[in-house]
Amino acid sequence: MPRLNHGVTFILGGARSGKSSFAEGLIMASGLDPVYLATGRSWDEEMSVRIDLHKAQRGSSWHTIEEPLDLVDTLQGAAAAGKAILVDCLTLWLTNLMMAGRDITAETRQLVQALPKLPGSIVLVSNEVGLGIVPENRMARDFRDHAGRLHQAVAQAAATVYFVAAGLPLTMKG
Repeated sequence: MPRLNHGVTFILGGARSGKSSFAEGLIMASGLDPVYLATGRSWDEEMSVRIDLHKAQRGSSWHTIEEPLDLVDTLQGAAAAGKAILVDCLTLWLTNLMMAGRDITAETRQLVQALPKLPGSIVLVSNEVGLGIVPENRMARDFRDHAGRLHQAVAQAAATVYFVAAGLPLTMKG
């Protein structure tokens, strides 16, 4: 298992690639106080079950904060020396921003500007959605495009970037 570095680590991968488990393992092996910043919303029963399952799998050693929209303010309030914050995930955050009609460019800029100023270790997880076919509808294409730009900006700001496929991390930066 690679070691968690101080600063920002960005982990990308497809659905069920093992990216969240990899991120959790990095944080738990670090010895830092683990904080899980969940961006997901319970839009339906299936999502509620998923959220409950994730909480149960993490166990009581994690402090969980649920924040679907105001990611930067929440990070600024929670980040501290001796803590490792796992943000899972940026694509759910992006979905929430789009559904709320927020300015994606401004929100991305605010996040990227805040990241280098945050104390402790920050691990950001996101779904890579740009490797497949072009989506058939405008909203899905907008989402894919926003996600691609968000990922590029976060990867540029991060000290370490991993891509996870089939549970195997590939170091892309750092």
